[in-house]
Amino acid sequence: MRKVIFTFLFCALATTISAQSIFGKWENRDEETGKVDSVIEVYEKNGKAFAKIVEITDADRKDAVCDKCSGKNKNKPILGMNILTGLEKDGDEWSGGKILDPKNGKKYKCFIKLEEADKLKIRGYIGFSLLGRTAYWFRKK
Repeated sequence: MRKVIFTFLFCALATTISAQSIFGKWENRDEETGKVDSVIEVYEKNGKAFAKIVEITDADRKDAVCDKCSGKNKNKPILGMNILTGLEKDGDEWSGGKILDPKNGKKYKCFIKLEEADKLKIRGYIGFSLLGRTAYWFRKK
């Protein structure tokens, strides 16, 4: 009986810990319609957080390229593109990196923070964080 209880508690703890991580797959939803337009995978590499677009839900946009981007991303496929680079953990948020908006090709300073187990706050800004925009990603089930 102890083994069953211990196994149950261990599984519950493991699920809770993984649900409190920024890492995994997240849905980006259209602000007007609420429909999922892409899935982004947030991953860790050398102690920093990165994210790439792993799915585009609109069949007409699956082969879209970042024509407004500059540099190495110019005319590269949006699917598979890294859009979040080099964030480092700072308390309960990750900051110090950049986010790329493939819709306009611009890069912004940003920070991300887990608001709830399944809700990630992304704040992109120019200069300081008061001048920017906040978006939310929702954990993919």
